[in-house]
Amino acid sequence: MAVVGAGPGGLAAALLLARAGIHVTVFEKDAQVGGRTKTVEAPGGYRFDIGPTFFLYPQILADIFASCGERLEDHVKLERLDPQYHLVFEGPDGISGTIRATGDVERLEHEIAGLAPDDAKNVKAFFEENRTKLRYFKPVLEQAFHTLRSMVSPAMLAALPYLHPGRSVDRDLKRHFADPRVRLAFSFQTKYLGMSPFRCPSLFTILSFLEYEHGVYHPVGGCGAVSEAMAGLATRIGVDLRLNTNVERVLFDGKRASGLVADGETFNADAVLINGDFAKVMRALVPERHRPRWRDAKIQKARLSCSTFMLYLGIEGKMPDTLGHHTILLAEGYEKNIREITEGTLPMQPSLYVQHAGYTDGGMAPAGHTALYVLVPVPNLKAGIDWTAIRETYRALILERLKLLGLGDIESRIRYERIIDPTQWEEDFAVHEGATFNLAHDLMQMLYFRPHNRFGPGLYIVGGGTHPGSGLPVIYEGARISARLLIEELAGARAAATAGIPETAPLATSGEAS
Repeated sequence: MAVVGAGPGGLAAALLLARAGIHVTVFEKDAQVGGRTKTVEAPGGYRFDIGPTFFLYPQILADIFASCGERLEDHVKLERLDPQYHLVFEGPDGISGTIRATGDVERLEHEIAGLAPDDAKNVKAFFEENRTKLRYFKPVLEQAFHTLRSMVSPAMLAALPYLHPGRSVDRDLKRHFADPRVRLAFSFQTKYLGMSPFRCPSLFTILSFLEYEHGVYHPVGGCGAVSEAMAGLATRIGVDLRLNTNVERVLFDGKRASGLVADGETFNADAVLINGDFAKVMRALVPERHRPRWRDAKIQKARLSCSTFMLYLGIEGKMPDTLGHHTILLAEGYEKNIREITEGTLPMQPSLYVQHAGYTDGGMAPAGHTALYVLVPVPNLKAGIDWTAIRETYRALILERLKLLGLGDIESRIRYERIIDPTQWEEDFAVHEGATFNLAHDLMQMLYFRPHNRFGPGLYIVGGGTHPGSGLPVIYEGARISARLLIEELAGARAAATAGIPETAPLATSGEAS
């Protein structure tokens, strides 16, 4: 069978399919695996993660490695961070408070008590509530939602009393925390989904709980080390990995996906699994008649996540000791900031996130130098912002904002710089409208209403645009769902063929990508 794209979902699915005895060929247009989950070396020896910069809940990937007879820790070194990140709250007169977030509950209570003593008393109750919520919702994240009947599965019915779909994350947190800064400490994680905590469904309070309960990890060498380890294992167990190979379109025999065309050559396949930005890649590779539930007009109207404005900076010299591995500046008037992004206005007092990987991993920059990754949430391209005109002005604004974190002298020390704005996300990384976190995770774009893992006969998808959604552990879980459904379909088709039962759209068996 054929897998299009060697991103995290495509690699995870390839491992599971190969383990099941299926011959897998992976087609990747770039020279490097990982998609946006890759680490690149820039001139001067600086190393940067392009997209994700940390790892959550590694148990799912560890399970995938274990199913292949391997231990994840033998392939990748994961450093658990403590503190996980430094939250810096901006006020009208500068910094209004900070929290060194940690999974040590007593220390976390002490940190929160410095801002809101009464809120600190409710931390354990929040954890216990979300421990229960995750226990009930985990089976929902592990099941497929390709039929309406799945919406009333036993797992879904058991989880419903804990979901409170009418509440936003922020509203749910108000039951525990009165101080808006404390609520942000447990809700800014909705930005991993590209959504506002004031609109994101309350289910996603489990995101912050996952961090505090199960840890935030740095893969030594960058997140690309995980992708490279997956690719290395895949080739060892027989996956045919073809880099620098551009897939032009998926082929169909009747209604069934039967192969693809890559670099002008036809490859027949029993099934095709696509890993890529859903709205971009499906319109490019799959004719509209083969996606009746997701025609062009529906994709164009889909609610999208925000985008990001990125600075990758190679800096001569060290950073101040106060700058940890992850630092997040939460703007004064955070709710206004988020509303501007959602409504398509470029915030001029933005929040931002800084990764100083060298705090933990000395291999991310040459001796005596620093690699800084700066991310600023901004509207996606549907806002119509002229990034060519505003790019340099916005860069200057972000460098000015970094002074609030004690980084007041870095501009003269910059020795390497790369900017990625929403336009580059679309043009260089094939991200629809530059929406870096894919389709929004509102109630009508989740579960059954999100693009299905089994997209059509012989056609499967994996990635942030399908169920369960965005974020590395969730994408790995989606790969398990898609691989399981695909294995079941191929097993059923082969059993039918062995029994002499004809199929309406017979499987192709002659292609080298089978």
